[in-house]
Amino acid sequence: MPDLHPFIAGLPKAELHVHHVGSASPRIVAELASRHPDSKVPTDPEALADYFTFTDFAHFIEVYLSVVDLVRTPDDVRTLTFEVARDMARQNIRYAELTITPYSSTRRGIDENAFMEAIEDARRAAEAELGVILRWCFDIPGEAGLEAAAETARLAVDLRPEGLVSFGLGGPEIGVPRPQFKPYFDRARAAGLRSVPHAGETTGPETVWDAVRELGAERIGHGTSSTQDPELLKYLAEHRIALEVCPTSNIATRAVTDLDRHPVKEMVAAGVLVTINSDDPPMFGTDLNNEYAVAARLLDLDERGLAQLAKNAVEASFLDEAGKAKLTAEIDAYTADWLAR
Repeated sequence: MPDLHPFIAGLPKAELHVHHVGSASPRIVAELASRHPDSKVPTDPEALADYFTFTDFAHFIEVYLSVVDLVRTPDDVRTLTFEVARDMARQNIRYAELTITPYSSTRRGIDENAFMEAIEDARRAAEAELGVILRWCFDIPGEAGLEAAAETARLAVDLRPEGLVSFGLGGPEIGVPRPQFKPYFDRARAAGLRSVPHAGETTGPETVWDAVRELGAERIGHGTSSTQDPELLKYLAEHRIALEVCPTSNIATRAVTDLDRHPVKEMVAAGVLVTINSDDPPMFGTDLNNEYAVAARLLDLDERGLAQLAKNAVEASFLDEAGKAKLTAEIDAYTADWLAR
């Protein structure tokens, strides 16, 4: 196969499943850790590679929350958000829906209005200075229970920042059934927010069914177990409910045992709308460009196939129609120019 990395590097892209705190580069995590020396997170960027080696999904959540605890002031929030956008710009990510867990910050004492102002200031600066359009998904930390769900719904609906487009649910799936969150998703959806819960990452396809039937999911975070149920795959394909696939993440958290056994091939073969994403890229030693390279190998894609993956993300995004048309045209023009050369 030809080396597709140069093509991928220049390909205009959208990313739909990437976490706010989980996108903090070692440089930013080390800076935040140095601001808050009572934390157990290493202040040496090189030491973070060992710190970000996970034994299982529960260990990943433990480490993730220790990094969340580094974000304690509105200035921390603003710094993190803008620097994430800077890393996206380096990868030619034009549009991203960043998953943010406001409950984790407000319960640590950050004023809710100051939090909203910090992410919005960073969003406006990212678009003006870096050419990266950011939108927000506010997600419930499932491990924190219904109190967190109620608070997240309140923050999303009552304080709704301009960039907010969707409502999600993250954290562990085992022992955290999806149906209990229905009232909070109902409230968010009634306010015009789109439903994008995680499901079927570390549990079976029944969790994906619950996300669709109870939470009105329009996209599914991960959904790796969907391939265990042919009827579910058929439903997802017919209703264009996209799966936000994060290959390297699935290996790092042990949700999938081996990259060559990743179910993305079965998803595509069933006609499901598949998007490729990086999830928590520095924590997993990856970025979106690398995930596209992984997908190219797993799916045996050439440049046109990779361009179609990029367009899948645009289609499944909550960008407005004019923005979708513009980004799709940019992808097509870049690909045509590349192939002509």
